[in-house]
Amino acid sequence: MTSQILIIEDEEKLAQFVQMELEYEGYKVTVANDGMNGLMQARNANHDLIIMDWMMPGISGLEMCRRLRQTGNKVPIIMVTARDEIKDRVAGLDAGADDYVVKPFSIEELLARVRVNLRRTKGENSDRLEFDDLKLDRRTREVFRGDRKIELTAKEFDLLEYLLDHPQQVLTRDRILENVWGYDFMGDSNIIEVYIRYLRLKLEANQEPRMIQTVRGVGYALRYS
Repeated sequence: MTSQILIIEDEEKLAQFVQMELEYEGYKVTVANDGMNGLMQARNANHDLIIMDWMMPGISGLEMCRRLRQTGNKVPIIMVTARDEIKDRVAGLDAGADDYVVKPFSIEELLARVRVNLRRTKGENSDRLEFDDLKLDRRTREVFRGDRKIELTAKEFDLLEYLLDHPQQVLTRDRILENVWGYDFMGDSNIIEVYIRYLRLKLEANQEPRMIQTVRGVGYALRYS
């Protein structure tokens, strides 16, 4: 299921940029440009994660955190701010923020923080991953498509596990290579295409619909046709 992210940021250009990058990664994004509207959206809609600025018109990000936590809202919150002193970080975390990113930040860092916080709430370390009729068990290293058991090599399993950890997201070849083969991989750069082909042959052996989609010029995504 696609993760829902709320951005609460009064700098509209920055909000639009972050929204574009998150949507490119496969997330569904909503934007609020002031504190009161952001607080209302955070309370009235189900989000998997909130990215909020500290300094906001209407109500500050710090106060929003406090109010959300006081009402039992446990959605992960990443606080974004130009305040970089230790006391400010402590204040943000004490108010209920789960993470803290200082402006100016790299979008790569923010995306990494988003992934980490979503993994915590979605239980990435649980034994079972599912997408439609595809099921993977980390503990037993078994894979099923419906009732059909699929035998995979160790690296095929690792690649499929990574795709299942990021359903609906477009994963670049570089990200896949780094996370499945490792940063120091020095082999054939076409290795991903080879293993994607192996996986497709096994997952579609009984003419099942294709799940691993090619995003031309970018990479791959596990999603419906």
